Amino acid sequence: MQNSIEADSRRVTAVRKSSLPEYLKKHYFLYLMLAPALLLTLIFKYGPMYGAVIAFKDFSPIKGILGSEWVGLYNFEKFLSSPNFEVIFMNTLKLSFFGLILSFPVPILLALMLNQVRRAGVKKNIQLFLYAPNFISVVVVVGMLFIFLSPTGPVNQLFSWINGEPVMFMSRPEYFRWVYILSDIWTGAGWASIIYVAALANVDPELHNAANLDGANLLQRIRHIDLPTIRPIMAIVFILAAGGIMSIGFEKAYLMQTATNLPTSEIIPTYVYKIGLQSGDYAYSAAVGLFNSLINVILLITVNFTVKKLNEGEGLY
Repeated sequence: MQNSIEADSRRVTAVRKSSLPEYLKKHYFLYLMLAPALLLTLIFKYGPMYGAVIAFKDFSPIKGILGSEWVGLYNFEKFLSSPNFEVIFMNTLKLSFFGLILSFPVPILLALMLNQVRRAGVKKNIQLFLYAPNFISVVVVVGMLFIFLSPTGPVNQLFSWINGEPVMFMSRPEYFRWVYILSDIWTGAGWASIIYVAALANVDPELHNAANLDGANLLQRIRHIDLPTIRPIMAIVFILAAGGIMSIGFEKAYLMQTATNLPTSEIIPTYVYKIGLQSGDYAYSAAVGLFNSLINVILLITVNFTVKKLNEGEGLY
């Protein structure tokens, strides 16, 4: 019996090996179409990884990467022992964590509400209104924030009428995170809801009809039909978002920075930019960026493991 199983296994392996060239020959055009994407990924994603070695060197542009002196973990120790480390790290973590907690449910709620709109024309107009902010440039969004939230802007005119004085939203450190997160929700929540709307479109209408006949109300149908349908997608999106929790967009944070809100607006990406490009300390900035990426990888693995435990084995991998 054992010999026959081994013989069958060898035959299957032989068939697979012999059919691989035939398969590649038959579908060569698909692999040719895939080649440019793979080439771009290798050049712009994996190629630059070699440059990360400067984080472990006393890098000099004149000597180059290979000629620069190896210093090991000195740059990492320098960052971890610097007086700015705790402030910058906590600013990055707080901004990312609160942004994830507050923004993650919003696309789900939008998708559930859109799923209840039965008139196709009305639904398309609402979707257009929700998706449009995603296509506004970050520079334009920040410019709008400075205009609307300025001491003489429309928002502060309302506050002046209520409180008698304007609120300095863009210069007070305690308001930076709220302005950043709420504006992120406004620009991105509608676009992020697309994946949930697409998943809900695959729900069998007969399930809702049967639930109606059984006397289920709207909330019960959402809880027992819609949410279980999008739960795997919710898990994957949450894992990816949590894995990139330290990867805050540099452009928006840097554009929103003022001299007075730096205690909360100075985060790792802006710090790397200032140290690396403005001050020219490339090795130190590379070490800070590599440290940030390492934290992201650890968070990704941890969150994926936790979600798999809580979600009946469904995770990113």
